[in-house]
Amino acid sequence: MGEAKFHLPGLRQNYPLNMLIISLYEKNPEFFREGVKIASCYGEFPTSLWNGGRPSYNDQCSADYIVNVIKNLNAHGVSVRLTYTNMTINENECEDPYCNFCLDRLAENDLNAVIIFSPILEKYIRNKYPNLKIVSSTCKRIRDIDKVNEELEKPYHLVVLDYDFNNDFESLAKINHHDRCEVLVNCLCIPNCPRRSAHYQNIAENQRLILKNRHMPPDHHIPLKQWGCEYGEHNCYYTIQNYRTFIKPEDVVGKYSEELDIHNFKIEGRTTGSIFSIVETYSNYLIKPEYQGYVRIQLLNNLRANNIIAFRKPKPEPFIMPQ
Repeated sequence: MGEAKFHLPGLRQNYPLNMLIISLYEKNPEFFREGVKIASCYGEFPTSLWNGGRPSYNDQCSADYIVNVIKNLNAHGVSVRLTYTNMTINENECEDPYCNFCLDRLAENDLNAVIIFSPILEKYIRNKYPNLKIVSSTCKRIRDIDKVNEELEKPYHLVVLDYDFNNDFESLAKINHHDRCEVLVNCLCIPNCPRRSAHYQNIAENQRLILKNRHMPPDHHIPLKQWGCEYGEHNCYYTIQNYRTFIKPEDVVGKYSEELDIHNFKIEGRTTGSIFSIVETYSNYLIKPEYQGYVRIQLLNNLRANNIIAFRKPKPEPFIMPQ
């Protein structure tokens, strides 16, 4: 049976859910699909200038929160992967104190890694943190197999493949180092999305504006660069199943892990906008079909008990007999 190491989204928004999944995995491994392992949680501690891939708005983390999240995940043998894929970083911005604080804490455990896009930032991190694992980001959109193989010859811990390679088994067979590849199983973009790279650019530019606005009075805030997408912005697990890039849960261990020797799988969902959507995605990819309904209820009940999900009770009003 092949091993499937999953990388879960969200160091901030999904942290309570991820800790519940990890705890469930430890207590009831029989609920999980054969071969599944929770390898890492990825994302950022908002709001980081170096962040990319998905936006973060109007949020910030305390130093204690950052330290505790990294410590808690590592205590369960789960890697923390900071998603520092802002492609617009210049050399001066490599000295950003907040991001360096996060990296300092990350580098305290050799489990952890950082996901990179910018060559400038990669060089800086390799020089300052030579023992930190570096992952090449899917944001690079490398869509030529020869260039993928060139990327795999570089000293990356893993290379996250462009989602348009999903289920293209003829192309995937030509990759030289399958064991160092990672695939995004549930990309919400349409196949061959014409605006995916532009979306990454928009997120990178807005990160700057968010941080500038934090130090300015509200009436002087710089408007964020608006983004709207007609190519699947409101997609979820069930709306993408007809896409050629959608990887079926049963194919993760079968076609990918056992046949192709690919063992790393990324779940998208840092900013899905709905905890219910990510619960559904986790349930389908991680949990055996016969336990999925039970696990959904357990997760949602736990999230409600911890006030992550809140249901408002009807407001009582006095009854007055109509005249």
